[in-house]
Parts: sequence; structure tokens; C-alpha cells
Amino acid sequence: MMNHAISDYFHFDHQFFHTLKPLFFKPGYLTNEYMGGRRAQYLHPVKMYIFISLVYFLLFFQQKSSDPVKFTYKQMTTTELAAAIKGVNASKYIPDQAKKEAINDLYKDNGYIIVNNRPVKDTSKKEKEREKEATENPHVMNPSTKDTSYAQYTANQNKLPDAKRDGWFERYYNKKAFAINKEKINIREVVEDSIKHNFPKMMFVLLPLFALILSTTFYKSKKFYVEHLIYSFHLHCFIFLFLTVLMILKFVIPASWDTLEGWLEFAATIAIILYIYKSLRAVYHRNGWRTITKMIGMSVTYSIVFFVCFMILLGITVLTAA
Repeated sequence: MMNHAISDYFHFDHQFFHTLKPLFFKPGYLTNEYMGGRRAQYLHPVKMYIFISLVYFLLFFQQKSSDPVKFTYKQMTTTELAAAIKGVNASKYIPDQAKKEAINDLYKDNGYIIVNNRPVKDTSKKEKEREKEATENPHVMNPSTKDTSYAQYTANQNKLPDAKRDGWFERYYNKKAFAINKEKINIREVVEDSIKHNFPKMMFVLLPLFALILSTTFYKSKKFYVEHLIYSFHLHCFIFLFLTVLMILKFVIPASWDTLEGWLEFAATIAIILYIYKSLRAVYHRNGWRTITKMIGMSVTYSIVFFVCFMILLGITVLTAA
């Protein structure tokens, strides 16, 4: 068993690295080779996809956010605010207009609004409700009923005639909403964690759907569905591996080089579009203009399918959160 496991690992290793060069630099070549029967020297598309997607999603969901750090601070007391304003007014090197703007910013940052050039404490009802919701109960599911508990909701539903009772979906939704609110579950964190676990599965389901889109788009090519499916695996392998390399580059680039990071993302987008264009021409043998029109239609259809699948995933995640 140990001998088989070790030999299988090194066999996989040899095939994987032998497959990388044509995958990266010869768009469509692997698909043509595989469908031509020359398969022994290359890694199986499904095995390669599982390995590459595992690495990609592991890095994708663990990567540090590239967004600027948001600092939180305690608001000044009235005494501290007055001292800060006094310090600004006492400066001999700040122009009067700049002093006025700085003082107004201090007031705004500490819960004041400027009315007729005078600071007034902002005590609007909306602001209070927003602060209360953010601090006391940031993530809730709102039931579709005015009942205060699921038991009360069920009892009231049983009193109604069958024709006026809520449907199965609405009853299930209210059951989850009451459970989440009662147990004080952070629904956003639960949904985010569930999506992280289920998103790779959704992408795997999208592969045969993308192959179906290809078979419809290139129906005149007279190719079997499995040929479209093989191309689908190879294309997604390239995209995930290419984005993995991009993420690694972004990890090592200093945070101060944010301009370079933007150019890298732009160049990556262009490179992926060019790769798809060349691979489609190599596999389906269409001229340049026909390939471009097919790409546009294919991209629009795939975007719609992706959105529908993601909304289904989101709905299932929310309903199974508690």
C-alpha cells in the first residue's frame, strides 16, 4: 500500500509538471491532445482540476484583505473636543480657512452637524436607530409575521383555514428566523463560512453547465459533449492556476506598491481574455470575428448561469444556517 501510494504520488507529480507548460503557453493544445488519444503523458483533467482548485480556493479564502485598514477610535469627550479645537485655533501656521475646515471635521467626527456655521449635536432618530442596530443586534433575520415566537406563530397559523395559512417555504423561513434570533446567531458570519465551504462545490457543478453552453454555442462543430467538458476542465484549470500565481505575487508585493497591484490585475484580465480567445480558436477552428462573437454570447450566458447558481447557493445557505 505504501509503495503504491508513493509511486502514485510521484507519477502524479511528473504528469502535473509535464502538463503545466502546454496548459500555460499553448491554449487549447491539451484539449486537442487529450481528444486525439495522446493522454498518457498528461494529467487527467478531472484530477488536475481537483488539485488546482483545492490550492486556489485555499489561498483565495485565506488571503489577507487588500483593502485599507479601518481604524476605530473612541469619540472625544466634550472637554477633549474643546481642547482639540483650542489647539487648532492657537496654531500660528495654519491659515484661517484651513482652521475652520479642521474644526468642522472635528465636530463631524464626534457626532455634530454644522447648521448655520454652528455645531449642533446630531440626535436624529435614524442615526440613533442605526447605532442601536449596529451595536446591539447587528445580524438578524426578520420573520414575515408580527408574532414574537415560533410557538405563537404556529398556534396562530393552526387557527386559520387551510387556504389562508402560509406556505411551506414561508413557514420554514420563519422557523429559521425565530431560531437564529433566539440563539443570537451571527447570520452574516454563518453565511460567509457556509459560502466558503460550498462555493468550490458550486464551481464544480458549473463545469458541466459551462460545457453545455459550449455545446450550444458551437453546435456546428459536431463535437461530442464530453469534448466540450474536457475543454471546460482545462480552461478552468488555467484560470484558477493563473489566479493562484497572481495571488502569490500580490502577497510578496509591498503594500505601498498599490499602483503596481492595479496594473497586475489589469494585465491578468487581458491575459485571461486572450487565452480564452486563442484556446477557442485552437479547439473549435473558427475565424477571429466568429470567435469574438461566440465569446461574447458565451460570456453573457455563463454570467447569467453563474448568478442564478450563486443565488440558489445563497438561499440554501441562509435557510440551513441555524
